[in-house]
Amino acid sequence: MESAIAEHLKCPRTRHRRIEDDYVPPYPAWSARAADVVSQVVMGYFGVQSRGAEMQGRACAALAGIARSFGLPDGPGHHDLTHFVDADGFDNMIAIAYWNDPAPFARWCATSEVDDWWRSDQRLDEGLGYFREIVSPRLAHYETLFNTPDRFEGVGVVMGGASGDIQEHAYWGSMRDRIPLSQTDAMVPSGARAIVAPAQPGRRVHVAGHEHLAMIRSGQEWADTRGQERTLYVDEMEPVLREGMDFLRDQGLGIGCYSNRYMRHLDAAGAPLEKSFGLSFWRSLADLERWAESHPTHVAIFGGFMRYVQALNFQLQLRVYHEVSVLKTDEQRYEYVNCHPRTGLLNGLA
Repeated sequence: MESAIAEHLKCPRTRHRRIEDDYVPPYPAWSARAADVVSQVVMGYFGVQSRGAEMQGRACAALAGIARSFGLPDGPGHHDLTHFVDADGFDNMIAIAYWNDPAPFARWCATSEVDDWWRSDQRLDEGLGYFREIVSPRLAHYETLFNTPDRFEGVGVVMGGASGDIQEHAYWGSMRDRIPLSQTDAMVPSGARAIVAPAQPGRRVHVAGHEHLAMIRSGQEWADTRGQERTLYVDEMEPVLREGMDFLRDQGLGIGCYSNRYMRHLDAAGAPLEKSFGLSFWRSLADLERWAESHPTHVAIFGGFMRYVQALNFQLQLRVYHEVSVLKTDEQRYEYVNCHPRTGLLNGLA
């Protein structure tokens, strides 16, 4: 068993973990490992927002164009296509892309095919909303967790490697303990979100993040489940998960959650896959921890999952994972074009 924190990211601790050195978790888990030369990654959420069946074709074409641009030189090492309907009834399709180095991302983003398309005035007149939410955490500022050592998701795909069985999981506080920065930093937030440009129809709106804003992507794939396990997931676990995701979407601002999306993966043809995840932005890691540890909606999710794994004697075909980042101000860029005022980091500001 090893630490979730890679050897080259370890340093003398000034802050303690929430476990003793002899702690043994009840089941195995793994973290993604990046090569020593990787110091920072890029996670890009490129969204298309539409409303009504008559706009679906145009929105799908826009998403397909974004996905094609990933094939340009310096494009991402991995991307996902996803969809969800938000609380205001808008369809949101998002292409999520990952780079293991900010330099190729910057070159890709600056190509005329990408930059000219994004800046074009045509984006203002198509009857669609667009957004780009780009975060680029340093390696010491995020963590990953998977219940299998293969078929990683999200940023884990571009990190290139896997840990052995790790110690810091299956207890409250393990998320923080897996982040290398937590060895010496409480990751207390400072500052506040702010709109850089007014949120008016037909306008481009930039939102500035703040120090130590937290972001989590937490997902599950049930394609390999069968029999009892599939029934348990579909009929018992997923409805409780959805209830928690809806709470964060609709009432999250009151507990520090700026935005939450419960998304379904799509294949290249736009058909839904048996994979989903929640993506949320939080004022702080502490706010996220408080919801996870004590709020009834997450206590229900956690309790349901524990009943699930115990009923199956910890032998799961369900794949679960998450990635958590605690972001510096200069690691965040949020841009919205023609989006409604509850979109992403605009929520509660516009």
